[in-house]
Amino acid sequence: AVPRTRILATGGASHNKKILQVLSDVFNAPVFTIDTANSACLGSAYRAIHGLVAERNVSLADVVKLAPEPRLAVTPTPGAEELYRPLLKRYAELEQKVIYNSASSC
Repeated sequence: AVPRTRILATGGASHNKKILQVLSDVFNAPVFTIDTANSACLGSAYRAIHGLVAERNVSLADVVKLAPEPRLAVTPTPGAEELYRPLLKRYAELEQKVIYNSASSC
């Protein structure tokens, strides 16, 4: 099962509400967006800062406190979880088979 979480969508596809709705429905989680240019670079920069201050026991949450506030874009469609939950379970099972078969053939 997918833990209760939220999805943060960035980049070009984050402007497409239909794509965001599919993400929200499949993972049964609200989707948030951030209006910022070069969002992938921004995420990498935050991780780099976290790496620099990690030895001082600074959490990633503390590092990103000054990040732009995400805004709610879409929420899951009621009832969609019933459709996608068994599919997500099957996907996870298939993924494990691929990982196991790849590891055993090395």
